[in-house]
Amino acid sequence: MAEVILESTITCPECGHQKMEVMPTNACQYFYECEACKALLKPKEGDCCVFCSFGTVACPPIQQGVGCCDSGVRK
Repeated sequence: MAEVILESTITCPECGHQKMEVMPTNACQYFYECEACKALLKPKEGDCCVFCSFGTVACPPIQQGVGCCDSGVRK
């Protein structure tokens, strides 16, 4: 099994600001506030978290091929 990557760079779709964040391993991150423009991001339809929608790396459960946060969502 490949090593799980825990760092992902989120890009705000409103202003383009980018920030590297460490992803939680024990919970989904459904909301994320852009520190530049204060837009409140939430996952796109069909995605389980903001990292899957706006990050450079999918969340740890998706990387491992399991449903994220017991939602049954798979990518």
